[in-house]
Amino acid sequence: MSQTLVLASTSPFRKMLLEKLHLQFATAKPNVDETPLARETAVELVERLAVAKAAAVCPAYENALVIGSDQVCVNNGVILGKPGNFDNAFQQLKAASGKKITFYTGLALINSQTGKTQSLVEPYVVQFRELSDDMITNYLNKEQPFNCAGSFKSEGYGIALFEGFEGKDPNSLIGLPLISLIKMLEKEDFAVI
Repeated sequence: MSQTLVLASTSPFRKMLLEKLHLQFATAKPNVDETPLARETAVELVERLAVAKAAAVCPAYENALVIGSDQVCVNNGVILGKPGNFDNAFQQLKAASGKKITFYTGLALINSQTGKTQSLVEPYVVQFRELSDDMITNYLNKEQPFNCAGSFKSEGYGIALFEGFEGKDPNSLIGLPLISLIKMLEKEDFAVI
């Protein structure tokens, strides 16, 4: 019996990324408290949550490879969440103007049959342009990225906000490091290509 591939996420962005690999997969909503622990670093947080999300979904699948992922954006040591509204997004982008900010994406793969867990955290650095208030307002009105950590969609109009990027896999910026995921799947004898 072949293993089912399960994405422990209802994120449309992660689903879109995984679809790039032309694999059949199911999606499942993990029921996980995402509150950071006391003195937990951004790296520790995203790795813990990626594993927790995959683990939360595993009991529903007898023979599956379950993918969990979590992401935070860090600016000057402060973890930025999803802004939720225009005002918060404006403040996030104003604070990022002209700076480098780092996204940390946690990735986990759990074999529900054996319990074997693989996990890692992949950083990705974004260099913002100097942004005027008008530029920020225009961007937010057009794209409304209020459900995105850091208040932008790099795969969309948000590309106009940046000077450049530094990182291994641009997919990690959107929320799912595919290069690392492919290696994890291959360690489980799950061929992607």
